[in-house]
Amino acid sequence: MLSAIMEKTILPLLLLSLLLFPALSLCDITSCSQTPYPEACNSFLPTVSQDTVSGFRNVAIMAAMDQAQATLSWCPRGSMSSRAQAAWADCLELTEDTVSKLNKTLVSSNLASSDTLTWLSAAITNDDTCRTGFSETPWLKSTDLSKLLSNSLAVEKSFAARLDGLSGHTNRKLLSVQSRGFPEWVVAGDRRLLQASTGKANLVVAKDGSGGFATISAAITASEKQRKTSTSRFVIYVKEGTYKENIEIKKSMKNLMFVGDGIDKTIITGSRNVQDGSTTFRSATFAVAADGFIAKDLTFENTAGPQKHQAVAFRSGSDLSVLYRCSFKGYQDTLYTYSQRQFYRECDIYGTVDFIFGNAAAVLQNCNIYVRKPMSSQKNTITAQGRTDPNQNTGLSIHDSKVSASSDLKAVQNSFKTYLGRPWKEYSRTVFMKTALDNLIDPSGWLQWSGNFALRTLYYGEYMNSGAGAVTKSRVKWSGFHVMSASEAAKFTVGSFISGGSWIPNTGLPYTSGL
Repeated sequence: MLSAIMEKTILPLLLLSLLLFPALSLCDITSCSQTPYPEACNSFLPTVSQDTVSGFRNVAIMAAMDQAQATLSWCPRGSMSSRAQAAWADCLELTEDTVSKLNKTLVSSNLASSDTLTWLSAAITNDDTCRTGFSETPWLKSTDLSKLLSNSLAVEKSFAARLDGLSGHTNRKLLSVQSRGFPEWVVAGDRRLLQASTGKANLVVAKDGSGGFATISAAITASEKQRKTSTSRFVIYVKEGTYKENIEIKKSMKNLMFVGDGIDKTIITGSRNVQDGSTTFRSATFAVAADGFIAKDLTFENTAGPQKHQAVAFRSGSDLSVLYRCSFKGYQDTLYTYSQRQFYRECDIYGTVDFIFGNAAAVLQNCNIYVRKPMSSQKNTITAQGRTDPNQNTGLSIHDSKVSASSDLKAVQNSFKTYLGRPWKEYSRTVFMKTALDNLIDPSGWLQWSGNFALRTLYYGEYMNSGAGAVTKSRVKWSGFHVMSASEAAKFTVGSFISGGSWIPNTGLPYTSGL
């Protein structure tokens, strides 16, 4: 299949890349022997040899796409448990998204950009999520997809580093940013919509019958019919009330804006959880896969409780998304920052175990993080970042925020230990910067996941935090922990980490670009 596709797709791309970019040094990744997984590379690209990164890059991506398509075409045989069926459904959706992201990367006119690195990072996250869903069963067929995706990302990052050093390629912008300085989904009216969005709504949802729809689900269905192929901004205003619904915003529904009447006034609530047979991925009360998502003045809640373990309130794989003045309430796994670039501003997040987790490139700024009372046998861990590959441009940055005990924990705070985070995956990356850490934080700061797992490969950083919980003298001695310098901390700001200056300003939202 690969050779047939190469004739139609890869060869034209190879010619284009050779015209656009000069030949690069052989110290860059131009052969299988230089990739992280050379054996997997050789098994799919045994005769490929390119003397340019751009040429080898395209063929490597195509090999990963071929393997992803093979996964989609594979038909499982035999009976599956209900949990395995749910995991397989997740795999199909995520692998389809991976194929889409590989396609976008191949045809991108801005090679080795923040965009392509983001898409390939998300593809790796998709594959890992698929495999995690089958962690308790050997049912899933073994493939080389994860290795081929890792190889592709390594080549892309090598290409990006090389281009940044070449004259004329030092100021590459996001592919989605047009000449006027903002992504194509950020229209000039977005600023006004956010300032007076309830009066500019396309659809209105109201429990009391005063809107066009009584449920959010009905409004979403109507929006799909109204918009058809349009990708212009579409606003759904949800009036005050409690809406017991599980919502999924499909990948095709780009540029949706949800606006409520305020935190704890407009509440979207559910109780799905893994104990009742759902996967963590599918347990979300509100899940969004479509790019360009904006939400303002809403509460997202999962009421399953601590005894039900993983139960997500909000999951986002939306690229270039903004959550403003929203609240996320749950216990374990409350806020699932799943993948791609995300910005949270002036939000409240409640939880107990790993309650801010996932593998997006996410910045939480001016947010309140409230640690709740867990079960008697539990320890509180605020974050569990899921970076699985050292080349992924992902991580969690908590900046200029506040961490404190919620009212139910405060009275018994001394009975429970609370940590800033633990390494869910091998290259977990989380930083707390200029954030007020109350005295509930254990002096060691961070907790092991299992023995020495990831302690050398993770990146945990703290910079100029304040409060009784911010003292670093008794912090863990792991090689992956850092008391950061200003220059190191600057890499995790809105402007640097998620290129926020290119897509946030026209929304009219307040934000700080640097430290």
